[in-house]
Amino acid sequence: MSKPILAVDGLVKHFPMDRRHKVQAVNDVSFEIGAGEALALVGESGSGKTTTGRCILRLIEPTAGAIRFDGRDVLAMDPRSFRALRPRIQMVFQEPYDSLSPRMRIGAIVEEPLKRAGAIGPAEREERVAEILDLVRLGSGAMYRYPHQFSAGQQQRIGIARALATRPDLVVLDEPTSALDVSVRAEVLDLLSDLRADLGVSYLFISHDLTAVRRVCDRVAIMYLGKIVETGETEAIFERPLHPYSRALLSSVLYPDPEVDLPRFTLEGEIPSPINLPSGCHLHGRCPWAESRCEDLYPAVEWHDAGRAVSCHRAREMATL
Repeated sequence: MSKPILAVDGLVKHFPMDRRHKVQAVNDVSFEIGAGEALALVGESGSGKTTTGRCILRLIEPTAGAIRFDGRDVLAMDPRSFRALRPRIQMVFQEPYDSLSPRMRIGAIVEEPLKRAGAIGPAEREERVAEILDLVRLGSGAMYRYPHQFSAGQQQRIGIARALATRPDLVVLDEPTSALDVSVRAEVLDLLSDLRADLGVSYLFISHDLTAVRRVCDRVAIMYLGKIVETGETEAIFERPLHPYSRALLSSVLYPDPEVDLPRFTLEGEIPSPINLPSGCHLHGRCPWAESRCEDLYPAVEWHDAGRAVSCHRAREMATL
């Protein structure tokens, strides 16, 4: 991996409910993203992936941990210093229409982060808006229209244009295609891949859509109940997942070829509450591979081939199956 543009270490985010209870949304999460790399953060709803993304942008403040962007400690910055950094870290939201002001023309929406950054004048901003709208394949004429005049896929392109307007080094994409139908989703994924290749931007791609992840991302980090349980290169994880949760998640993917007969790996029961996390490995109550030690001891991270990191007592056995 190239030099990290983002390094997250021991990130924790808890949401207090009352004096005795708290939602333990993110628990000791660590990962890096290299310059120009796309890392997927994958997991079911409630796994903590969106909370992680929002902590990185300081849309919510972490409980503990460290976040370094291009070598700088993000959490140590005062609000003014962080505002100066924000043009380099942008976000694309899940619901395209809800993230766009219906009262603003597209040109004004895409121009807004440029105005806040304050680095260039009005003429240069207009030129940059036209350039980025062409880049996301909407055309510069789109700047004079309103969000409701566009389809959902086009609205998400507007969100992508707004995020890229300041020429960021990192874009956090929070479920960017989940609100789109299948054909439009493919077009947006192709666009994201092309933009990364052309601009050299890094992505943190937050998603539960594993087919989208395989299409866009270099590496995958799989989350369960606020922890990353497996990290590795995308194709390596898809071909041979080593954590039971990864295996169950990937066995649920629907493939278009009916001739492909994939082995099923299922978990039992429901996801435990993040308010009252299980002892030991959080998966042990659902995992068919669980042993007695899984109930008491959370597994340490083990490093396997090609940069694969897994938190499972039986990962080496899984590797042989």
